[in-house]
Amino acid sequence: MTRNKIKFSHTKWLLPLWVLLIGSIVLYMITHAVQQADSRHLRTLAELNAVTYGDSMIADLNAGINITDTLEQLLISTDGRIDKFDIIADRMMADYVRSIQVAPGGIVTDIYPAEGNEAGKIDLIHDKYRGETVNYSIANDVLIIHGPFELEQGGHVLSIRNPVFLQDEKGTPYFWGMTMVIIKVPDIFQHSADALTDFGYQYRLSKTISPLTDEYTVVDQSEETLMDPVSYDFTLGGCSWKLEVMPTGGWKNDTLLQLIVLCGIAVILLLVVLTISILFVDEQRKKFRRLSLTDSMTGLLNRNGFNLQLEEYLEGNKQKNCVGILLDVDNFKFINDVYGHTIGDQVLLQLSQSLVQAFPDNSIIARNGGDEFCIILKDCSAEEAAPMIDAFSKASRSFSAKGVEHNYSISLGYAEYPANAEKVSDILRYADIALYEVKLQGKHGALAYRPDFHNSKRTQLGFSLSDVSDNLPGAFFIYRAEKEDERILYANQEMLQLTGCTDLDDFMHFTKHQFRNLVHPEDLTQVEESIWQQIESGMNGYNDYVKYRLAVKDGTYKTVLDYGRIVESEHYGSVFYVLVVDCEFIKTHYDD
Repeated sequence: MTRNKIKFSHTKWLLPLWVLLIGSIVLYMITHAVQQADSRHLRTLAELNAVTYGDSMIADLNAGINITDTLEQLLISTDGRIDKFDIIADRMMADYVRSIQVAPGGIVTDIYPAEGNEAGKIDLIHDKYRGETVNYSIANDVLIIHGPFELEQGGHVLSIRNPVFLQDEKGTPYFWGMTMVIIKVPDIFQHSADALTDFGYQYRLSKTISPLTDEYTVVDQSEETLMDPVSYDFTLGGCSWKLEVMPTGGWKNDTLLQLIVLCGIAVILLLVVLTISILFVDEQRKKFRRLSLTDSMTGLLNRNGFNLQLEEYLEGNKQKNCVGILLDVDNFKFINDVYGHTIGDQVLLQLSQSLVQAFPDNSIIARNGGDEFCIILKDCSAEEAAPMIDAFSKASRSFSAKGVEHNYSISLGYAEYPANAEKVSDILRYADIALYEVKLQGKHGALAYRPDFHNSKRTQLGFSLSDVSDNLPGAFFIYRAEKEDERILYANQEMLQLTGCTDLDDFMHFTKHQFRNLVHPEDLTQVEESIWQQIESGMNGYNDYVKYRLAVKDGTYKTVLDYGRIVESEHYGSVFYVLVVDCEFIKTHYDD
């Protein structure tokens, strides 16, 4: 806290923006991490499913291969003869089998079922489309799954060709021919493909057409295009196979991510609102603290704020000199009573601003209450501060009321620590003694404390205008006697009672601030002539008497004796101080 102001930095209101920014970054990082983890999890599951259903497809293909193996075993056991081929083949038929064939010497001779498959009876070894692969199969004694092909009679198939070798009488192996199964695709994989689809996967099954090429061709696939799929590779029937799998919805769990984003946004907004609330509460706390330490009208410290700063200063500066000052406005109550509290507030505000401008920045300046101000000048002696204090106390001061400038003055007392006070906390007490010494000497000045100033002298200042007016045994009022600007300035309690008014504001409203409204219209000319005669006589301090009927608020009149004295005032010009005595009262008590 510097001087008398409590400053507040608005940069802390950027904190909600930082919370929003950091929260958004954290939410992005969490979302990204969850997305990556979820993607890894989905890929792991997809890889497991690719292996599972890849093995299932291998099992499907092995079912077809087993048909050729069974035929091979039959040929071996019967020395290359197959009796009742149609009956045997019929028993081995399945939904996914297009036909079962045998090709002695590489020439297809038997096909089941024969109907619709007549075109399949060809010389495999010398066929321009199949010959190379068939010869490779025979030369290497390896089963080949060739294809896929599109048949002339319609449909896509894979051809499983198993070369069969028998032994002659000498036990020497010789090529007998081939057992074959023509498999319908995608029928053979239907069960595995349906299971993949039901589990929410898209797939693509590819293979090399034959062992003689590395080029893959699609055997079967789902309808949608695959993006960055996982794959399971295997070798079967002399060819390389690849099953590619990906989730139908892709590698992102959009539902989970949307939930995380919505929850994250809700949390971020909650944190932002909470941060704003905390800042608002903190600002309110600081506001109330400022209100508890500062004077709302002048912006200076109040006595609590002054004491707090003084304590802070004392903690580290107990050995340093300082000067305590106490000052107030001369005749401030009179300014308030005559010109109103609004003008009085302007005087206080003007004085507080001049204090801030006149004294060093590190000074502790406060409004002690009412029109009294207190100051601590740090790190200086009374002798060093005296020129500055004297200049401030003697400076010309004025306020404006209804376009007219009026001068006012201040009285100021000051004391030094440690020269006058053993403790810094007592320094204002000694400054207060010096201030009242100024008052005793006629106000408008500044005095440094001296030990010969005594508190007993203050009893002379113990009476204020309110003390006198409230306890004076008689009614009186004060008014400015200017022809162009007649104005009642004050009335005491007994005057209010005499006119039937409840308070001074009621009295001013009743009289409209003018003495003429207190006089019976028939008596007004006589009274005014007496007043103006007294004014024009130029006899300052001259007393005069006039008798007239005084207006009462209830509409009646009382005959009174007006005993007035005219005085020339520095502030108001010609002023009448008037005692009013009820004639009925005089008659009752002094009839003789």
